[in-house]
Amino acid sequence: MGDESTVLTAADARHLLRRTGFGAPAKDVQKILQRGDTRGSAADRLLGFKPGAFQPAGKDLRLRQNSWLKYMIGTKSPLQEKLVLFWHDHFSTAASKVGDVKQLATQNRLLRQNCKGNFRTLLREINRDPAMMEFLDTVRNRKYVPNENYGRELCELFALGVKDANGNPNYVQDDVVQLARAFTGWRIDRDKSYFDERNHDFEEDYPERGPKVVFTQTGGFGAVGRSFTTAGEGAQEIDTVVDILLAHRDSDGRSTVARRIARRLLEFFAHGAFAESTPETTAVVDAVIAASGFDSSWELQPLLRAILVSDAFYATAAAAPYGATTAKSVKWPVDFVVTTMRTVGLKPKGRETYVDGGSRRSLRSHLAAMGQQLFDPPSVFGWEWERSWITSATTLARARFARDVIMARGTGGTSFRPEKLIDLSLTAPDAILDAVTDALGISDQVTTQQRTILIDYLTDAGTRPSLDLEDEDTRNRKLHGLFGLLLQSPAYQLH
Repeated sequence: MGDESTVLTAADARHLLRRTGFGAPAKDVQKILQRGDTRGSAADRLLGFKPGAFQPAGKDLRLRQNSWLKYMIGTKSPLQEKLVLFWHDHFSTAASKVGDVKQLATQNRLLRQNCKGNFRTLLREINRDPAMMEFLDTVRNRKYVPNENYGRELCELFALGVKDANGNPNYVQDDVVQLARAFTGWRIDRDKSYFDERNHDFEEDYPERGPKVVFTQTGGFGAVGRSFTTAGEGAQEIDTVVDILLAHRDSDGRSTVARRIARRLLEFFAHGAFAESTPETTAVVDAVIAASGFDSSWELQPLLRAILVSDAFYATAAAAPYGATTAKSVKWPVDFVVTTMRTVGLKPKGRETYVDGGSRRSLRSHLAAMGQQLFDPPSVFGWEWERSWITSATTLARARFARDVIMARGTGGTSFRPEKLIDLSLTAPDAILDAVTDALGISDQVTTQQRTILIDYLTDAGTRPSLDLEDEDTRNRKLHGLFGLLLQSPAYQLH
């Protein structure tokens, strides 16, 4: 047990860096230890970034994907990009339907600038975001026959969730019907959203639809529900809708939205177990909300801090070697790729952003084979997490990427250079293995059995008690091979 004043151990530091960024290089772990960082001071340092205004560039989807990948590989604020990835999944918007890559890039910047800000503001901005309006048919929401797509996903995915922690519904179909009315009349012109009142559902025009009232059966508002015309009809209705959603209470009388967002963030940063509503996980959700005041302020940064100093977060630290699966999460493909590039100091090459070795496939192509394409999640539900990332095909794709990395023989930063990661004067197999696992940030995740196998590999089953890493052939076969084996290992795929 600990709290925000608990001093971080090396294992804690590696866990924090892996989950909040891309990898845990030994030099970054040492900085945390030398400063004597506590859970609180480390979280404050990580959350202290100023949100950037970067927007992926390029004339087509391929180039926009490459642009974002390059930015992630070079960023000085990895937590910012982890949060952008989270919100990109939460507010899932796919290029396969949107079509306009500029709109997707603009949304990406919106998520980046609001990634740790105020959730009320973020939700309001998403309501009128052009990419989202196209993806979930707000632009096709007409007063004659209101389109329910956005209203449904606003309830189901973005704000409330289908059911609360007790299994009770958070909304009913009539709520979706009513919410659809609020979003009639919103359109896009030259990649900007605007309100066209000629296409808006006004009560006087459709008296048969009744008053614009939602949540008469759920939300703790009573049978009268809540009207979203309290500030008047028209463009302001979609902001009023957000205020009503944030006032929604579940069957425990707790903030429905706060519980959903806190749970999702815990699932992302701590472990997939938080996807399930159990008394234990709900208690943690409520604790971080209470510690941060999120259910009244709607500020994300204090909520994130409460998560990152909690026992629940550090209880999932991978101090136990691979096998204790309750303490592990599967790295997203983009996390695996970006972490590897950053950790080994490898730069992608050319406009196509490829690894200069092996198959010389682009990072984008590697990611597609692993099951993830930026800007194009498979559905409005985003990507499936955890074990869904791992199939026979995607595991092979991860192995092919690791192979290409250790085979990179380009010039300058596009070449894999293990001599920049470990001391080549090392000769003892144990010391070499320790140096490589430290460089990859996984020294606490390799089992004794795995170490024995890897030492056997280095020594040819004990026939070579020492290695000369200054010898190019030995270095290329054994040291590069060791990096490759570890990059493909379960210890590196999980964090």
